[in-house]
Amino acid sequence: MFGGVKDFMGRSGPAGYVGGLGRGATGFTTRSDIGPAREDAHLDNQLTGIGGKPEGEDERYQDPDNETGLFSSVPYEQDDEDADRVYAEVDKKMDERRRSRREAHEKEELLKLRKERPKIQQQFADLKRGLAQMSRDDWENIPEVGDIVGKNRKKINLKERFTPVPDSILEKARDNASYTKSIDPIQQKLGYATPAPESGILTNFVEIGAARDKVLHLKLDQVRSDAASGKATVDPRGYLTDLNSLTLKTDAEIGDIKKARLLLKSVITTNPSHAPGWIAAARLEEVAGKSAQARVIIAKGTEECPKSSDVWLEAARLNTTDNAKLILASAVRHLPNCVDIWMRAASLEEDSLAKKRVYRRALEFIPDSLELWQAAIRLEDNPSDAKVLLAEAVKLIPKSVDLWLALARLETFENAKKVLQKARKEIPTSHEIWIAAAQLMAAQEEPEKVDNLFKRAVATLIQNGVHLTREQWQAEAERCELELKSVVVGRAIIRATLGIDIDKEDERELWLEAAEASAERGAIEIARTIYEHTIKDYPEEKGVWIQAAYFEKEHGTHDTLDNLLERGARYCPQAEVLWLMRAKEKWLLGKLKDAQAILEKAFTANTKSEQIYLAAAKLEVENKEFDRARSFFNKARDNADTDKIWMKSIVLERQLGNLDQAKAQLDEANRRFPLFDKLWMLRGQVEEDRGDFEAARDAYAQGLRHCPQSVPLWILGAQMEERANLLIKARAILERARKLNPNIDLLWLAAIRFEARNNNTAIAKALMAKALQECPSSGALWAEAIMMESRQQRKSRVADALKNCDNDPIIFTTMARIFWNDRKIETARNWFSRAIKRDSDYGDAWAWWYKFETANGSKEQVESVIAGCASADPKHGEIWQKISKTPANYFVRGADLLKLVANSLE
Repeated sequence: MFGGVKDFMGRSGPAGYVGGLGRGATGFTTRSDIGPAREDAHLDNQLTGIGGKPEGEDERYQDPDNETGLFSSVPYEQDDEDADRVYAEVDKKMDERRRSRREAHEKEELLKLRKERPKIQQQFADLKRGLAQMSRDDWENIPEVGDIVGKNRKKINLKERFTPVPDSILEKARDNASYTKSIDPIQQKLGYATPAPESGILTNFVEIGAARDKVLHLKLDQVRSDAASGKATVDPRGYLTDLNSLTLKTDAEIGDIKKARLLLKSVITTNPSHAPGWIAAARLEEVAGKSAQARVIIAKGTEECPKSSDVWLEAARLNTTDNAKLILASAVRHLPNCVDIWMRAASLEEDSLAKKRVYRRALEFIPDSLELWQAAIRLEDNPSDAKVLLAEAVKLIPKSVDLWLALARLETFENAKKVLQKARKEIPTSHEIWIAAAQLMAAQEEPEKVDNLFKRAVATLIQNGVHLTREQWQAEAERCELELKSVVVGRAIIRATLGIDIDKEDERELWLEAAEASAERGAIEIARTIYEHTIKDYPEEKGVWIQAAYFEKEHGTHDTLDNLLERGARYCPQAEVLWLMRAKEKWLLGKLKDAQAILEKAFTANTKSEQIYLAAAKLEVENKEFDRARSFFNKARDNADTDKIWMKSIVLERQLGNLDQAKAQLDEANRRFPLFDKLWMLRGQVEEDRGDFEAARDAYAQGLRHCPQSVPLWILGAQMEERANLLIKARAILERARKLNPNIDLLWLAAIRFEARNNNTAIAKALMAKALQECPSSGALWAEAIMMESRQQRKSRVADALKNCDNDPIIFTTMARIFWNDRKIETARNWFSRAIKRDSDYGDAWAWWYKFETANGSKEQVESVIAGCASADPKHGEIWQKISKTPANYFVRGADLLKLVANSLE
C-alpha cells in the first residue's frame, strides 16, 4: 500500500501552487520558469558585429526585408544623410506619378462599394425626407417607447416609499424665507464679492469703483495738460455726457498694465541706453491713457539715447506740433545725417516755402539722399526750378534712373536726347532708359528708328551683362501699351525680343501662347504684333492663320478681319475654315454677292470639300434661293458623296414640302449609308409627315437594327409606339434600349416621362431612383427629379443635385425657376445669369430667362436678354432644338425664335 507509486508523482502542480506554503515556506521564481533573459543593447550590438545572433532573438532577424536595428551601432554620417534624402525624394516622385491613378482607382472602388453596400443613412434618406410631410399632430401622436426591461418583475408601489428630508434643507428654506436686518462688518469694509467657483475669479466691486475713479483722474490730468499747452479741449456743457461714454478697462487689463509697467521700468533702469525699452514704456503709458507721463518718459529716453532716431521720432509723435518742431531741431543736432528725421520735420511744416527750406537744409548734410531730392523736386511748381534741381541731383546721384528720366521729361527734344545719352553712359545696365529714349523718338513720329534703336538696345544690354528673358520684355511691352500709352515702343520691343532664348521647333507654339496671354491681360496691340510676327515666320501654317482670325474677330474690326482672312486664304487655300469665315462675315454684313464670290473661289481651291458645298447651299437657302441651293446639293452629291450632304439635301426637300422627292432621296441614301442613324430618323419623320405611320414604324425599326447605339432613334421609336397607343411595346423598346446602351441618362429620362404621361407615378419614381444610381451626375435627370417632387421637398432635392453635378446649366436653370416660383426675383435672376455664363449655347436657359424677365423685369432687362441671346446664337437645348428644327420654323431666327421657344415652355 505504501510502497506503490503515488498518483501525483511526475505531474505538474496546479496553477499558483507553491510547495510548503502551509508550513510557512515562501515561493520564488527561477530562470527556468520564465525562460532566458533579454540581452543588453551593447551585448546585442557586439554579437551582431561579430556575426553572431543571440539565441531566442525576436522575429526581426527572421525576415530578410526587415532591417530595423541592423546598423544601429554604425555612425550616421553626412553621406548617409544625403543618400537617405535622395532616396526619399525618389520615393516621393514615384508616389506623385502614381497618385492620380491610385486616387482614381480608389474613387472607383469606393463608388462601386457604395453601390453594392450603401450606407444605412443612404438607404433611409428618402424615408427621412418623408418626415418633412408629417404634421404637428402626427408628431405628437407618436407613441412613447416603453421600458420593457424587467417588465415581469414585481412592481414596487412608489407611493409607499418614504425618504425623510434632511434638517439642512429645512434650515436653508427657513433662511431664504427670512429678511436680513443687519450687514456683516467684514462686508461693510470690503464690499460684496460675487464668487465664481468654476473659474476661481472673484469680482470685487470696490476695486472696480477705484479703477473708475482712476480713469476719471487720468482724463482730468489730460485736460489740464492740454489746457497748459494752450489748447483747451473741454466742452463745459457736454463734459458730463462724455464721461458716460468712457470705456472702463477691466480689472484684468489694469493688472496687465501694472505688470508691463514694472517690467519696462526694470528694462530702462538696468539698460538705459536701450532705445526700444524707452519707446515701449512711453507707448504703454499712452495706451493706459497717461499721455503726459508718456511724454516725460520719452523725453528721458532722448536724453539717454540721443543717437537713436526712433526715440526722437517717437517723442515728436507724442507731442504737439510746436513741441515736435523743437524736439526734431534738437534731433538734427545729434543726428544730422538721418533722412527720416529731416522728412518728419518737413512734414510738420504747413507752408510750402518752409518745407523747401527744410529739404534744402537737409541736402546740405545729406547730398546723396535720393528720397530728399525727390521730395524737394516734387514741391517745385515751376518746371525751370525743378529742372535746376534735377540737374544738380543727377550730378550727385548719377546712378538714379528715376532722376535721369525726370530730367529728360522736362527738357526739349534735343536736350532730352543728350540727357538720355549721358544716362546710358552712367547706367549702361538700365533698360528703362532705353525705353524712355524710344518713347522720345516715337513722339517725333519715327517708328522705323524706334525698331533699330531697340535692336541696338538689346545687343548693348547683353554686352553689359543684362539678360532679360522673353517674358520680361513682353511685360515691358505690355506696360508701354497699357500704362505709358506708347504702342509704337511696345511693338518695337516685341519685334526685337520675341526670339530670345527659344528653340526653333518650339517658337510657334510659344508665340501663340504669348499672344493669348497678352490678349487676356488687355494688351491687344501687343498680341496683334505677336500674331503678325508669327504669321510672317510661318505663312503656310493653317493653325496660325485660324487663331489669328479668331483673335481679330473678337478684338478687331471687320476690315482687319477681312484683310487677315484674305491673306490667309491666299497662303493656305486648302484651309476651308478661312474661306467660310470670310464668306460668313460678308453675309452678316449684307454683302451677299461678295460672299457668293468668295465661295466660288473656295470651290476652285477645294473641289471636293463637304464644308464649302454645305456653306454655299446654306447661304442660298438663307436667302431663299432654293433652286440654286438644290443645284449645289446636286453637284455636291456628285463630287463629295457624303452622308451629311445627302441628309442636308433631304432636309431641304422636307422643308419645302417635297415629301415624295425627299422619300426618293432617302431610298438611295439609306442604301448608301445604312449606318448613319440621322437618315433613318429623317426617314421616319418624312413618313409621319406623309401620314404613313406604318412606314414610319418600319423605318424606325430598320434604323434600330442597323444603329442599335443611336439613343435618339430609340426614343423616336418608343414615341411612335406611344402615339399608336401601344404602351406595352413602347415600354419594351425603352427597356431594350437601356440594356443595349447602359448609363445613358436620356434613355432613363424618356422612360420616366413615358410613365409619368401615362399616370404611373409610382413606377416613374422607382425608375428615377434607379436612374440616379446609374447616372448620378446627369443634370437632366436631377432637374426632372426636382420638378417631380412637391414644392416643399424641392429644395432638399436641389441640395442633392448640387452635390452630384454642381456645374450643370440645366441645374442652374431649374434652381432659377424654383426661386422664381418662390418670388425671390433677384436670386432667380442671378441663377439665370450663372446658367448662361456656364454654357451660353444652352438655348433653354435663354428662353426661360426671357420668359422670366418678360414677367418680372424692365424693358431694358428684356432687351438685354434678347441681345445676349442673339450674340450667343445658341444651338442646343431640349425645347430649343425641338422648336427650331420643326420645318415650319426653319427660317425663324433671333428674337422671334427666342419668343417662340419661351411661349412653348410650361
